[in-house]
Amino acid sequence: MPGKSALVFGASGVTGWAFVNEILNDYPTKGVWMKVHALTNRPISLHDSMWSNDPRLNIVSGVDLLKGNQEELEQVMKEKIKGVEEVTHVYYLAYKANKDLKKELDDAVTMFQRSTTAMDHLSPKLEFVVLQTGAKMYGCHLLENHPADYMPVPLAESLPRLKQPYQDLLFYHPQLDWITAYAEDKTWNWCDTRPDIIIGFVPNQNFYSLGTVLGIYLSLFKEVEGEGEDCPFPGTLKSWDAKSIDGSSDMIARQTIYLSLTLPKESKGEGFNVADVKAPETWSSKWPQLCAYFGLKGTRPTFNPPEVRRYVKDHFSTWEQMEKRYGLQSGHADSPLIFQGFEYFLLTQFDFDRQYDMTKMYGTGFNEERTVMQAWGGVFDRMRRAKIIP
Repeated sequence: MPGKSALVFGASGVTGWAFVNEILNDYPTKGVWMKVHALTNRPISLHDSMWSNDPRLNIVSGVDLLKGNQEELEQVMKEKIKGVEEVTHVYYLAYKANKDLKKELDDAVTMFQRSTTAMDHLSPKLEFVVLQTGAKMYGCHLLENHPADYMPVPLAESLPRLKQPYQDLLFYHPQLDWITAYAEDKTWNWCDTRPDIIIGFVPNQNFYSLGTVLGIYLSLFKEVEGEGEDCPFPGTLKSWDAKSIDGSSDMIARQTIYLSLTLPKESKGEGFNVADVKAPETWSSKWPQLCAYFGLKGTRPTFNPPEVRRYVKDHFSTWEQMEKRYGLQSGHADSPLIFQGFEYFLLTQFDFDRQYDMTKMYGTGFNEERTVMQAWGGVFDRMRRAKIIP
């Protein structure tokens, strides 16, 4: 397998960062990867990225996937991505959030179509394309509004698509329909991967990053309330007991890279659940472990649980003092780039069992699993090294 070259769209995002990091750390074995192009929407320095200083790394910013016509986009990519003609593996993890859901859908489909078409045209060595989708494939985002016949757990890749009108509201479906048709006669292979909530490190402000938000919240809670204090789960009793399987960005990257290097051609276009383990967890098992990392005692939710975003806002002056005292980066605790209230949504509204069936992924020969604190603790460790939390 030596001589592979990867291109990661959305490289500074919560999953993209881990793909670049795993490749630079020679996953799955040393000598496989000769190059990784990390495409980021916003410019980021090597120092701020927290990636290793490796000659195989090429950080590229300033490629707007929605700007110009197809020929103009391909010309920009050819100029900015030195060695683009050598790329063998494309990992498409880009996402442009928009509160206008129709605009978000249109942009998501267009960006994926244009970028994949460009790589098909620019790299004769292309072998594999990955599209990352997610748990919305199964209707998890519909919450209590999901129809009674949706979401039989464990959620398997063989489940049928969402019915109308929900199908038309999800950009994964037109993305998948397009690449199925486009790639039908191509020599390269492709798949889609489906994480649930992604637990990962991001070096900059991010629209959705539960790991970042909880790392900041628990650091602030300890500062305000004191070490060893009870820290109630900021959700409901129903969400406290709901079963799910986290996907750490490291594990998502490893499983996806493994698939892209090993899947046979007859598996072209298949979908795979990606997650840390085979068996589900609950917040009742996870929360005490997360709190213990910060020297707190994680307890079950109270009648009137604290709201993460409100707590950060109410104690923001304390956080600013912490930034000065501990030499922390500024701008992470309450950035305008954060989708306000998303953590409330994830911690309270996801109050139903939605665990994945991981049989298909682990049936490929991949066998690694990751504990709660290997996943979450690794994120918090990186946040400390990046001076995002003390």
